[in-house]
Amino acid sequence: MKTLEICTGDPEGILTAFAAGADRIELCSGLAEGGLTPSIAAVRFASGLKQGTVNVLIRPRAGDFVYTPAEVRIMTDDIRAAMKAGASGIAVGALTPDGRVDEEACRIFIEAAGPVADSTFHRAFDVTRDPYEALETIIGLGFRRILTSGQAASALEGAQLIARLRKQAAGRIEIMAGAGVCPENGAEILRLTDADALHASARSLKKSSMATVATEASMGSADASDGSRMATDYDKVNKLHNLILL
Repeated sequence: MKTLEICTGDPEGILTAFAAGADRIELCSGLAEGGLTPSIAAVRFASGLKQGTVNVLIRPRAGDFVYTPAEVRIMTDDIRAAMKAGASGIAVGALTPDGRVDEEACRIFIEAAGPVADSTFHRAFDVTRDPYEALETIIGLGFRRILTSGQAASALEGAQLIARLRKQAAGRIEIMAGAGVCPENGAEILRLTDADALHASARSLKKSSMATVATEASMGSADASDGSRMATDYDKVNKLHNLILL
């Protein structure tokens, strides 16, 4: 059975994703930066809904996936805190400078999450030097799934590699297609890859609820001057949910 994972982080997005049919959410903050570790309060909120699987993204910063011992320690503490707060599992990944899976760090992460955790090796996979070798390493570490775009800009463009990875996995680990997934291409991605799951942000632009906006005051490089933001879109999630059922 195929599943749908939606990455989101704010309370409205969490509620919308589950209401529209998401089987699982990847809970994160900083989507404009590719996703960062969310607050523990957000983990408690999402997990407390009891509406679906809540996997928490563990990523302390933007940039590459080569982590210092201090970062590994922080990530490990974040994992323990997230699981204690009710998370179903984690989405995490770490690499060595030469582009291989950092087995030492990942073993620490898996151990911290515990044996029942629903663990995903995230899109750090897409910058590994040898995806076939990385797949075997990740299986050996005990992860339950890999999120990948097939080392391409989008899952549709990387569909051929995703299909090969799923064939190599042979049921030993789930392969989840993500990056650029939308209602318009979801069915085609599934047809080309036979992926076990789809991962999407399924967002659209939401206007600010403020009557007036100080357009000269910027809160950060990712903020729009008119206060608008990208938000989880019920219709997009629901359309993806419906095509998963076909």
